[in-house]
Amino acid sequence: MSHAPTHRNLLGGPDPVRLPADPDVAAATARGDDPVELARTFPASSLPWALLAEAALRDGDERSVVTAYAFARTGYHRGLDALRRAGWRGQGPIPADHEPNQGFLRALLALSRAASLIGEDGEAERCAQFLVDSGTSVDEVAALAG
Repeated sequence: MSHAPTHRNLLGGPDPVRLPADPDVAAATARGDDPVELARTFPASSLPWALLAEAALRDGDERSVVTAYAFARTGYHRGLDALRRAGWRGQGPIPADHEPNQGFLRALLALSRAASLIGEDGEAERCAQFLVDSGTSVDEVAALAG
């Protein structure tokens, strides 16, 4: 199944990247399965790692913030791997309205937030800018977490 756009990009930039759907991850997430179990069952998916990072950030204590950073970094790297497999070459839109992209984008936002909280300001800024460069924003991705 091809996820390529059906039209030509007239702006001259790269086409948006839409990660392939993973119905098993989507079903388990929709059921509300425990994010720890999701990460064990689907370790290559960004979404479980993003969920774990978001929960750790909500806890807010220093240990949880460091844990959130680790979870978010894992989700970020898993997402980069998936994006590259989908044809992404380091730039271009990663639409937030495409559900399979959301795990990566949420992990990226969690990484930005956790980095800021541990004093990695440069990384926090780079991650926030990466969201903008991907055609989305901190606010749009934050809204995905509900």
